[in-house]
Amino acid sequence: MITARKSETPHLSSLSADRVQQRSPPSPSFSPKPHIKLQNSHTQQRTQRTPSPLLLFLLFENSNAPPLLSSSEFNPSMTMTMMTMKKSPPIPARHVIRLSWKLVIVLSVALCVWALFRLHSQPDLISSSPSSLVVARSRISRHGRSFTGTPKIAFLFLARRSLPLDFLWGSFFENAEAPNFSIYIHSAPGFVFDESTTRSHFFYGRQLTNSIQVGWGESSMIEAERLLFATALGDPANQRFILLSDSCVPLYNFSYVYSYMMASRRSFVDSFLDVKEGRYNPKMSPYIPKEKWRKGSQWIALVRSHAEVLVDDDVVLPVFKSFCKRRPPVDVRKGKLNLKLQKQHNCIPDEHYVQTLLAMSELEGELERRTLTYSLWNNSAATKTESKGWHPMTFNHANAAPKKIKEIKDVNHVYYETEYRTEWCRVNSTYVPCFLFARKFSPGAAMRLLSGGVVGQFDTSALLNPPP
Repeated sequence: MITARKSETPHLSSLSADRVQQRSPPSPSFSPKPHIKLQNSHTQQRTQRTPSPLLLFLLFENSNAPPLLSSSEFNPSMTMTMMTMKKSPPIPARHVIRLSWKLVIVLSVALCVWALFRLHSQPDLISSSPSSLVVARSRISRHGRSFTGTPKIAFLFLARRSLPLDFLWGSFFENAEAPNFSIYIHSAPGFVFDESTTRSHFFYGRQLTNSIQVGWGESSMIEAERLLFATALGDPANQRFILLSDSCVPLYNFSYVYSYMMASRRSFVDSFLDVKEGRYNPKMSPYIPKEKWRKGSQWIALVRSHAEVLVDDDVVLPVFKSFCKRRPPVDVRKGKLNLKLQKQHNCIPDEHYVQTLLAMSELEGELERRTLTYSLWNNSAATKTESKGWHPMTFNHANAAPKKIKEIKDVNHVYYETEYRTEWCRVNSTYVPCFLFARKFSPGAAMRLLSGGVVGQFDTSALLNPPP
């Protein structure tokens, strides 16, 4: 029965072959036709995408799967539709390009929004200058570089309150010509120098009226320095500017100091690479590049053009105020919390500001990269929670002997370990002593210095009666 049924039903392959033979011209054998270049490119693409009915038939014939359709139901066009549904046609090129442009636009807008967010989240680095400095700037004489009269040295004292060594400086200025110098003092706001607060008349009324409160290791220190320079720049006769602390003393008389400073057309700024302490904060970039970061003593001596650069700065100082800060001091009440606090980034603004500013201004070639003020440094540790740091030693009456003063005066070079550089002390190719001033001196040490006739003759008995 099964055999008779097979004979009654024609095989799918023979029936399909007869139909194909009726529809297409006979060919000796089925073989792929050689590639033919068509004139219509659209027709060529369509021909390449659409499989022939004969090819589809052969695929089904050679398949091992059972036939899904009977011979009467087979239709090549239906099979071609099923294949088209399985494989979607490729996206036209113009749609791909349009999608790419949309993606680029969306990413660009997102980046702009992110950049605006970062800009508003950053500190205000281009902030306005303090009003007191604005007033001082308005009084600066910009004709000072062409000044033809007798040039002056401006002595700029940065004091906590009074000048404890005023008696020594009074003797120093007593032996000077009045047209050759000027004096400016930044003290605590409201403090007045008069006969009740100082022994020397040279300091009467020489305090700044726009002084600010200063904290050690804070940016207020360099703001006070800038106020001093800005005020002194108001006098076009001031051609040299020396910054001094209230514990500084002169090592020579006025005549020698004046000749020394006026003979050089360079500023004296202690400046070297800071490669050990890591005080540079990466957040300063790109405003302050790391390769321009410098360190040095804050006690500087500037020519007039460099003093103007210092006062006119509106870029470097705001960055320092935001990212160069001293870490909190050790507080025994905080216990182990001090260990965490001491890991914070530490930066002392006054030891980096002027040096970095002049380096960024490409002015290092116009400097003597050394200071005129001597300090004796000791490396000591105060507590277990503090790392070792350098601290200037204070001279008292016992260790301010003439021999020690002579040792300071005999120094003729300075070695900078971080740069492997030896700075020989010269003025116009002439070797000279490195230091004109020294710190820190106690009143007792200053009295011994004065009695030794270092700065001029003075009757020390006058110091036995302090001012009322």
